[in-house]
Amino acid sequence: MFSKEKMRLDVKWATRQRLQYIEVMAWYTGVVTRSDVARAFGLSDPAATKDLKLYGDLAPGNLVYNHGVFGFVPGKGFSAVFADLAPAAVLPIIAANLAVANGPYGSELIYGLPTASLPLPARLPGQQTLAQITRAIHGRRKLRVGYRSLSRRESGAARVLEPHTLVNTGLRWHVRAYSEDTCDFRDFVLSRIVEAECLNIPAESGAQYDDDWEETVSVRLAPHAGLDAARRESLLLDYGTNGEDIEVNVRRALLGYVLQRLSVDTTPDHTLNPNAYQLMLLNRDEIEPFAAWAFS
Repeated sequence: MFSKEKMRLDVKWATRQRLQYIEVMAWYTGVVTRSDVARAFGLSDPAATKDLKLYGDLAPGNLVYNHGVFGFVPGKGFSAVFADLAPAAVLPIIAANLAVANGPYGSELIYGLPTASLPLPARLPGQQTLAQITRAIHGRRKLRVGYRSLSRRESGAARVLEPHTLVNTGLRWHVRAYSEDTCDFRDFVLSRIVEAECLNIPAESGAQYDDDWEETVSVRLAPHAGLDAARRESLLLDYGTNGEDIEVNVRRALLGYVLQRLSVDTTPDHTLNPNAYQLMLLNRDEIEPFAAWAFS
C-alpha cells in the first residue's frame, strides 16, 4: 500500500490542489458534491466527477456517497491524505474564499461558510514600489529607498538596504533588512517607503547574518492576575494549554509584535487593565533586551 506522502508525490500538482479542496470541503462542511468541485475550479461536471472518482481510488473509504445529500460525506475512518486540515491552515483559506488553488468563483462562497474580518486600513506601498522591494529580496540585491520614518532625524532620508524577508504583523507589513546607514538589521514599514529601486548590486548580508532573525526566544505568558479564577481558566482553554502558563516560541526580531498583537501586560507589576490586557508576561527580565520598545 502506498504511503500518504507517496500518493501526494505521484499526483500532478494541479490535480493535487483539487484533491485537497475535496478533503477540506468534505471535512469542514460535511459534504462535497460534483457541483462544488466544478464551481470552485471552473470544470465541467464530467471533469469534476473524474476528480471525485480519482480521490476515491487513492483514498478508499475516506468518502462515502450519501443519496440524501447527493454528495460524498466523510467515512467513519476518514483520515486526510492530501490536505492539511489543521484549523490554523484551513481558516485562512476559508476566509480568503480560496479553493487552495485559484479558481473562477468570483464572489461565491465556495465553502458556503460566511466569514468577516476587521476593516483595517491597508497600509501598503504602491505596486511599483512593492515590486522593486520583492525583486531585491528574490534576486538578493541591494535596494535604494526613500523612507519616511517617524523619527524626524531620519524621515525622508534616502538609504541603501539589503532586504531578506517580508513580515506581516497582522496590523501592517514590513521588510526586514540590513541598513548600510546604521550598519544593523532593522524593520522598515512598507507603507513608509515612498520610492524604491532594486540595484544591480549583490546583497552581502542575508538572513543568516541577522542574529535577531535567526535566534528564537520562549515567551511565557499567563492569564492576567487581575482576572477572576473562572476567566483565567477560560483563557487557558482558549489558548489550548493544559498547564498554568502559555508558552510561545518566537524569533527575537518578532518578539515585540507578538506582545503587541496579543495585548500582553508587560509592566513589572502587571498594573494594566486586565479587561484590555488579558495576558501578563512572566519572563520579562529574560526577553526585554530583545524588544525594549514593546515594554511599558
